[in-house]
Amino acid sequence: MLISIPCTLMRGGTSKGPFFHATDLPADAAARNQLLLAAMGSPHVRQIDGIGGGDTLTSKVVIVSPSVRPGIDIDYLFAQVSVETATVDTTPNCGNMLAGVGPFAIENGLVAAGDPITTLRIFNVNTAKVVEAVIQTPGGQVTYEGEARIDGVPGSGAPIQLNFRDASGAKTGRLFPTGERIDVIDDIAVSLIDFATPLVFVAASALGKTGYESKQELDADLVLKQRLESIRRQIAERAGLGDVRAKVLPKIALVAPPQHDGVIASRYFTPWSCHSAYAVTGALCLAAASLLPGTVVHALARPKVADPLLVTIEQPAGRLDIRLQIDGDGHDPEPRITSAGLIRTARKLFMGRVMLPFEDTSGR
Repeated sequence: MLISIPCTLMRGGTSKGPFFHATDLPADAAARNQLLLAAMGSPHVRQIDGIGGGDTLTSKVVIVSPSVRPGIDIDYLFAQVSVETATVDTTPNCGNMLAGVGPFAIENGLVAAGDPITTLRIFNVNTAKVVEAVIQTPGGQVTYEGEARIDGVPGSGAPIQLNFRDASGAKTGRLFPTGERIDVIDDIAVSLIDFATPLVFVAASALGKTGYESKQELDADLVLKQRLESIRRQIAERAGLGDVRAKVLPKIALVAPPQHDGVIASRYFTPWSCHSAYAVTGALCLAAASLLPGTVVHALARPKVADPLLVTIEQPAGRLDIRLQIDGDGHDPEPRITSAGLIRTARKLFMGRVMLPFEDTSGR
């Protein structure tokens, strides 16, 4: 049976994918996932029979609905659709795609717009955490035009401020999921931090790398990727996350001292290939780790003396700035990082209906 589903294709930060209203998709998760696989054209290396872009950064889906939670405007569910396997993963969050949630919700009548800005409280269903989004809405209309620029995206756009509130323990419930700031895996010191997302940090030099290599260089190093995957699986088991060989969390990253005037340099893996830029949630976690004494990241970071809570990350696509708020100096057993914010941009690419062969068993 050929069906059609309303959707809006949007770029959010350095990622893009279709945005759906939750009521337009099956309520049953298994049926919904089958529909998303068909829509994106997975599994296929080029996603030739769907609207996916053949890359993890362009095989992402956002599902939005009005929230019934007190004090919350919108519920947001993120889905990472695998390119080469028939899997849909709703365990991670995506901060880049989150940039499009506010504009999508306003333009689809899910929330009312203010003037000149609209501030929304968004509940991320994946992590059960709240994010505040500030959208530019002059005259009560979403605008995508502006002067804000982010590395990894050509041109400029209207700034979208994202403030992540109390994002510690997003998936595991603990900032330090193993109870340690440093663990030793295969004789290598690593730090597993869960802030916005769980992320394993390894000093690039410990694996014979500089941390300044290109995505192409790192993707071609099969031995390195095997070592990273071994570390990732072992630390996940130690943290009580179980067998993660088929899961994207925790992600893993190489870290190094900055080359220029940043605070830290890093290469982020998704987790089986190097990211061409840096995921927002991963960047938030990296920034938080740079403030936490005793971690692999803190030992390599070079804080800004004049503004130590502004963390500039040097990554393959350029720079990414994260502003943090923290209670105390990070030495507490469970430090409280109260907020992490950054600027993203988004753009609506098209609105329409995606056509796909799918057996609708939802009863709609």
